[in-house]
Amino acid sequence: MTVAIGLGVGSKNNQGEWLEALFTQPLYQPSSALVEQVQAALSLDAGNQTLELTDEALTTLVEGDLLDISELAKQLKGSSAPIVLVIIEEDLTASSTPEVYLKLHLLSHRLVKPHGINLDGIFGLLPNVAWTNQGAIDLSELPKRQLEARLSGKLIEVKSVDKFPQMTDYVVPSGVRIADTARVRLGAYIGEGTTIMHEGFVNFNAGTEGTSMIEGRISAGVMVGKGSDLGGGCSTMGTLSGGGNIIIKVGDNSLIGANAGIGIPLGDRCIVESGLYITAGTKIRMLDNTGAEVEKLKARDLAGQPDLLFRRNSENGCVECLTNKSAIELNEALHANN
Repeated sequence: MTVAIGLGVGSKNNQGEWLEALFTQPLYQPSSALVEQVQAALSLDAGNQTLELTDEALTTLVEGDLLDISELAKQLKGSSAPIVLVIIEEDLTASSTPEVYLKLHLLSHRLVKPHGINLDGIFGLLPNVAWTNQGAIDLSELPKRQLEARLSGKLIEVKSVDKFPQMTDYVVPSGVRIADTARVRLGAYIGEGTTIMHEGFVNFNAGTEGTSMIEGRISAGVMVGKGSDLGGGCSTMGTLSGGGNIIIKVGDNSLIGANAGIGIPLGDRCIVESGLYITAGTKIRMLDNTGAEVEKLKARDLAGQPDLLFRRNSENGCVECLTNKSAIELNEALHANN
């Protein structure tokens, strides 16, 4: 089954190299019939494709009566910006910048979840560009564009210099609140009901399952379960920040306190107290219901287990773990009108 088709509009630098691409209506797992119709209409071979389309090619798609493809092609006809078609038949390592963008769009449109699509090698295909109030600009072309703008009485505002744009310039998922949109990258999966406060950050290939309060950092590869709360300044160790191949996940109805952090997966209904950072090798004292020590182990041995409370003993500095009998409850009023 074909993974996806995307018909979109992008931008290039003066050398004709792709800088980025917008896919407002990506099709995930389209029917074989639709894929074959598009290939036949444009005389394409089977396999993954990235193709810049002419107005003539768009006319062919419009006249081909290809449902969503034809309607979008009609809207794109006559565009002064380059139009691109991407077909991903097999989920292989991407071979073009627009293909990477289509995969990132699939994540932010909630069509696939983090780790659900192949993102190997994407950094080599994403150019580092200036993200401005006039769109993506090649860094080598930026000084000339800035001077031209000033001479015409205008200003180019550079919002960031990065490989990834902010998600909301491309996708705004339904039912979410994002206080500072610059802190959520394209390729983030933001579940319905999520609130991301000003200090919250969500990387690509990471995100939330649903109703959550995010005031901390969700690193690449990390998924946060429904009803969980990431306190201010807390951190999750992702695959780009020392987590290696371990998939870090926060279970449902869990809490990572302010300025705390995890380097292991958390199960459901777990709590990490404020200021405590747990890595896989952190030595843990397991306590019973009376507070007596049962055994000593490493945090990795507790990875993914539910109903645990992690805390640091204020007298001896040891990290302790005991059964957590109560799950957190988010303030429903904060999420009711997302």
